[in-house]
Amino acid sequence: MSASFPLPPRTDTGGCSGSPLRFPAEAIAPQSQAYIRWLTDDMLFHYQRCHRRAFLDVYGDPSRQDPPSDYLLKLGQDSLNHRAEVLQGFQPLHRPQFAPGDWAAGAKATLDLMAQGVDTIHQAVLVMPAATEGVQLVSQPDLLVKQPGWSCWGAWVYAPIDIKLGKKPKLDYQVVAAYHAYVLSRVQGVWPEHSYLALRGGQLYPIELGRLVLKLQDTLNHCLQDLRSPHPPELFISHSRCDLCHWFGHCYGEAKTQRHLSLLPGVTPARYEFLRQHHINTVAALAETDPLYLAPLPGFGEAVAEKLIHQAQALIDNRAIPRTDHHAPHGFPLWPEDLPEAETELFFDIEAAPDQNLIYLHGVLVVNRLTGAETFHALLAESHDDEHRAWRDFLDLVHAYPDAPVYHFCPYEAQTVRKLGQRYGTANRHIDALLSRFFDVHKCVTDGVTLPIESYALKHIARWVGFDWRDEGANGAQSICWYNAWAETGDRAYLEAILRYNEDDCRATYHVKDWLVKFSEPYWERLYAAHGLAHEPLRGNRD
Repeated sequence: MSASFPLPPRTDTGGCSGSPLRFPAEAIAPQSQAYIRWLTDDMLFHYQRCHRRAFLDVYGDPSRQDPPSDYLLKLGQDSLNHRAEVLQGFQPLHRPQFAPGDWAAGAKATLDLMAQGVDTIHQAVLVMPAATEGVQLVSQPDLLVKQPGWSCWGAWVYAPIDIKLGKKPKLDYQVVAAYHAYVLSRVQGVWPEHSYLALRGGQLYPIELGRLVLKLQDTLNHCLQDLRSPHPPELFISHSRCDLCHWFGHCYGEAKTQRHLSLLPGVTPARYEFLRQHHINTVAALAETDPLYLAPLPGFGEAVAEKLIHQAQALIDNRAIPRTDHHAPHGFPLWPEDLPEAETELFFDIEAAPDQNLIYLHGVLVVNRLTGAETFHALLAESHDDEHRAWRDFLDLVHAYPDAPVYHFCPYEAQTVRKLGQRYGTANRHIDALLSRFFDVHKCVTDGVTLPIESYALKHIARWVGFDWRDEGANGAQSICWYNAWAETGDRAYLEAILRYNEDDCRATYHVKDWLVKFSEPYWERLYAAHGLAHEPLRGNRD
């Protein structure tokens, strides 16, 4: 057994009578046809993330699934590599032999191995009947590890281990780990003291089963109920969770047809439920709602209520709607100093390989507002050894323009500059001085204007203002795949694709910033007029 994944000694529970937990029976649903025969741990895992996905995985037409993206394939390969590394520490492995999908045969083969008392079982199949008639619960933990104790087999028990690529013991991981322990307890006649997660970085995380029993019970009951329903669960699009799902295209198309409220930024699942309870079921209905009606609802407030209603109005009219600030003399949240114009302006975007802890590209677009000249600088680290040199090159470039504001999109660039300064010993006073020149275009957009878009990500905003990327499939996840492919093959075509994508991100930030300045100028003119000032924007040759 690997020293990276030692199992702690198990307290002898003395068999069934000493089981540490008593799990209540599943709530028995009214008599109805059981549409599924097998409820697997994989279904339960996906149900926690999306009720609808679990339903479609059982009943949906597979031909309507999206093909896996390069990034999803990479995650799959990373998961396999992590799994192989963990399994190496538990040799020798015993694996039950059965045809794929034949859970009954897999369960019988697993029982034979458990009865023999083998030390480690890989891809065991544990099966028990659910209280719901006609449904069997199937658990397939990555490992069953033998420990001292008493079970129906004799003087040993088994503890389940699930291998997960994540670095943290997410709740959905823990619930599935508890599910493994539950089904195992019915098979071996005693609960294991713990179920475990083998996480990335060599962590073996013990699950506190007593804390998760009620959560597992509730999740399991609702999952069985939804999977026995003739209708799929409620549609809800959440880009952070849905984008990598193979049903995304299918669900998104349906949501677009319905003009579903979940497509509006800021409509969270909790807010969506409150809107439905108040019979606000359409974008049109939300657009006509008084903000004072929504503001008292939990999770809303005046600012959120106004933003959501503006979001609906912007979508219906396809127009940008300014946010309001009743405390500002010009009635607008943005001030000229939020988006300063200078003779030279820098637009900055970073690319990273997070699984390698590597910042490999600082892209900087240098714009001379007087001449209209635009020069893109790709400060590239082709390996870990080059990261420090790329960081120095970036510092040299930005210090060559000491009065230039540095525009970026979202906090990541500023956070990474701080991190690289610490990593390579750059004095804090120099980092502080540099970051005082940083301006987050994303924050300015979200503070100042409501746009008729589904997301305030750079691509959505930039495309609405008229900019587009040269490579249609380019995105942050794809750039990670391209960098890995470049590192593995040495094919510079992958590197060139990354450089195009990074440059386009810089140029998109430039276009969005320019658009926002023009949008803000009528409000700023009120400030200049109130103080008797004249203002001539720096436009150069671009217009």
